[in-house]
Amino acid sequence: MNLKEKFDIQTENEHLYKMAFTHGSYSTLHNLDYDYERLEFLGDSVLGLIVSEYLYKKYPQYEEGKLTKLRANYVCQSALIYYSHEIGLSEYIQISAEESNLTKNEVLSVTADVFESFLGAIFLDQGMEFAKEYISEVIFKYIDEEKIFFADYKSAIKEYADAKEIDISYEVLSEKGVPHDKTFVMSILLDGQIMGVGKGKNKKEAEQAASKVAIEKLNIKVF
Repeated sequence: MNLKEKFDIQTENEHLYKMAFTHGSYSTLHNLDYDYERLEFLGDSVLGLIVSEYLYKKYPQYEEGKLTKLRANYVCQSALIYYSHEIGLSEYIQISAEESNLTKNEVLSVTADVFESFLGAIFLDQGMEFAKEYISEVIFKYIDEEKIFFADYKSAIKEYADAKEIDISYEVLSEKGVPHDKTFVMSILLDGQIMGVGKGKNKKEAEQAASKVAIEKLNIKVF
């Protein structure tokens, strides 16, 4: 069963769906005049609107800040990668990791991208109501069961530090690898004392990892 059959998509715009799964490197290698980036841009906005509306109606008691944090959990890269693999979108991606020299993390990022580009194609081809039905089937169950895809440890420890008037800072301990595939090791300091060390493929990821260590040491509740 292909994707259009799986989601009952009747279309005369096959090219839209082909475009939704075409990575820029594949497009260049095969002299194509399209890739998925414009559809990804559109799908990102559609996804944000649909999830925002669902959260707004589901949690009438939540203020803007809480809703923003909740939405971030369900539209973050980790969540999109999960959805993509869950429904098999990764099987349709037109990309060659060997030819385009993509790292494993970059390939994972592409699986998140195509979730949004596929949604962008659905929106253009089928309209908003159909897009809502699709997102309802794929995502809303995870909202209802309160599944955690991303915990913002940096924000949590910043709130803790602000409340206790503690100075918080991060330092780069090491930076290794080639420009497109680096690993950063960062430390988090509270009032000048190292409270955690973490690593990641970029500084933000490493800061989150270091913050998680500090959060666990301080037994701070997150999300």
